[in-house]
Amino acid sequence: MRGVTLNNIKSTYDSYQQLISLYNEKKGLLLETIDISLDQWFDANLCSAFGGILDSLQFGLNDINFNYIKPEIKTIIQKNGFLSHYGFEKIIDINRTTVEYLKLKKSDGRYFQQYVFSELLNRQELPEMTAELKKKITESIYEMFVNAQTHSETDFIYTAGQFFPNRHRIEFTITDTGIGFKNCINKRFKSNLSSVQAIKWAVADGNSTKQGIPGGIGLAILKEFIVMNHGKFQIVSNDGFYQFDLSGETTRLFNGSFPGTVINMQFCTDDESSYSLSNEIIPEDLF
Repeated sequence: MRGVTLNNIKSTYDSYQQLISLYNEKKGLLLETIDISLDQWFDANLCSAFGGILDSLQFGLNDINFNYIKPEIKTIIQKNGFLSHYGFEKIIDINRTTVEYLKLKKSDGRYFQQYVFSELLNRQELPEMTAELKKKITESIYEMFVNAQTHSETDFIYTAGQFFPNRHRIEFTITDTGIGFKNCINKRFKSNLSSVQAIKWAVADGNSTKQGIPGGIGLAILKEFIVMNHGKFQIVSNDGFYQFDLSGETTRLFNGSFPGTVINMQFCTDDESSYSLSNEIIPEDLF
């Protein structure tokens, strides 16, 4: 059987398309060995999406075999713990350039919240921000976990991140293998939104699938911070792609569907600004 090579996987539309194509090409297999090679580059934060896809393919009792992994890729995804799920030894990440890959149960919400705060928002590479703002952004990211936990019908939630010193950024990704925004929202409201329409509805401040509870997926503060930080926010769900950054919103469609939802956040680390909530009174010597 023909193997699949993933080339130069980064947090871009084209790379998500590669992952989706891998899934759609192999999803019907039963009791097969799926050969995969990783070449050129692989952003470690996208182990989140990759892990969700490989688990989905293993539902057919298929085996995953890595034919070839470029040495630089192998090192980084051994450091974040991803390859230890496939029989490889874990390497200690002395330089702390990765945020650990986790495969979480839906009941692991409290652990996830602590993990986001300690492994992501407490990193010294991020711009200065007050404790109250860190708390609010943690809550915002946790709301995404809760959304997946409550509405997506997923079994697991996958997370990973990476610090890129040369690119001056940190990326953090959350993935579920549930029914996706489109199916969730259409089921709840008996509507017929496309994947892109459903994503745009979900990220609009105040929208929620929770009965009687306002609130969306908790993005208002996070989106505002990302714009000021010149970062980026992406959602892949079903066949829809959504990106929000300094230039505004971008949407596209994929050829094929992702088996769930990916949410990726990019934070710039060469940002020398200091951040706080608008209603905070900040002592002059805090920063």
